[in-house]
Amino acid sequence: MTKRFAILLLLLISLVGRSFAQTNPSRDELQKQEQGLRKELDELNELKNQIQKNKKTTLAQLNVIKSKIAKREALVNGIAQQVALIDNTIATNQQDVSRLNAELDTLKSRYAKSIAFAYKNRSGYEYLNFLFSANSFNDAVKRITYLKNYRQNREAQAKAISLSQLDLNDKIGQLGLNKKDRVVTLNVQSDQLKVLVDDRKEQDKIISQLKGKEKEVTAQLKQKEAQRKKMQAALMSVIKREMAEAEKKEKERLAKQKTSNESAATKTENTNTKSTTKSTGKVGAVEGGLTKTSGDRPYSALETTEEGREASISIENSKGALPWPVDKGNVFVHFGVENIPGTKLNRNSDGIEIAVPKGSSVKSVANGVVKYTGDINGDLTIILQHGKYFTMSTHLSSINVAVGQEVKAGTLLGKSGINLEGEGSLLFVLSKEGRSLDPETWLRARR
Repeated sequence: MTKRFAILLLLLISLVGRSFAQTNPSRDELQKQEQGLRKELDELNELKNQIQKNKKTTLAQLNVIKSKIAKREALVNGIAQQVALIDNTIATNQQDVSRLNAELDTLKSRYAKSIAFAYKNRSGYEYLNFLFSANSFNDAVKRITYLKNYRQNREAQAKAISLSQLDLNDKIGQLGLNKKDRVVTLNVQSDQLKVLVDDRKEQDKIISQLKGKEKEVTAQLKQKEAQRKKMQAALMSVIKREMAEAEKKEKERLAKQKTSNESAATKTENTNTKSTTKSTGKVGAVEGGLTKTSGDRPYSALETTEEGREASISIENSKGALPWPVDKGNVFVHFGVENIPGTKLNRNSDGIEIAVPKGSSVKSVANGVVKYTGDINGDLTIILQHGKYFTMSTHLSSINVAVGQEVKAGTLLGKSGINLEGEGSLLFVLSKEGRSLDPETWLRARR
């Protein structure tokens, strides 16, 4: 019982250790994240400067400053984690210094005793007396070996002291560097906290200005909401059309198959029985049996073909790792319902809006087929089908693909344009049979 408990305890400690290692990034990983966040903050600053050229306070300015604050907070938290790691390293090195000091003291004490003993018995007579007092030749050889080992042991002690002193000096040097590193990192954190305070003040200023023209903001939100509904209606129209066409084709295929089976069944009664069995098995593979061949997938009219199933499975397997539709840019309108700070107003988004320079390349995030290209409420839009998933890219300035064209992940779809406020932007929507999904949970981490 005790052995089992010990084994279980060791397994638990191992699992906790692995979990801790997985959830706590290394210093190198934190520094890499810090570089990525700094780059994103630089891009947001550029975007803020561009927006401010309008000399007009808009929701876009609020979106940008909110994104900056979120990135800055993530940066400060990352630096705090770095400080914690440095503190752990300092504590470990301090323990090593204490341990090495204790070991060095022990070695020196033993060596001192050895030297004192050798000094007291330093005359050659003592050594000769020790040798000649041997009872036999073999005993004399053993005593010579002992004296030789004793001398070598003293030399080894001296060498061990020297090496321990070097280790101690090295650890003390590392400890000094750790403390300097901590001071530098804390100064960086302090600088970022000051900038964060300024960012929050700027946000408060923008919110105060927007409060003063709530009617104008309300009008902007209504315009955005009207645009969102038209976009959603257009997307749903395409999805319903594709589902209806898929169901129609499947019914036609099954009807044709049934006619073929009935024709074959008229030959003989035995053939009729066999044909019916085969027919039933084949239909089951498409309708009921679909779950068997596709890993218990629920039935979808858009997955009645092998191509449709493969496209759906491909995009699902890439969840969290899909490429971004643009090479650079920052999300400044996130998915879902969001409250406008300082007001009772809310904004709803079926996708994400990415701030990018006008004319940026817009690409497909997965293999698919172009199902719609054209103008929706004054915005050039492209809708792609990926099995039972659909992606929509809008706010475009140009389109490079045509309806019916098959595209691969990374295929150039067109160029980005501007949003209602006149800023460079791309609205990207991801839908599963008409249900909007948060694209940020499907796209890979930016940096």
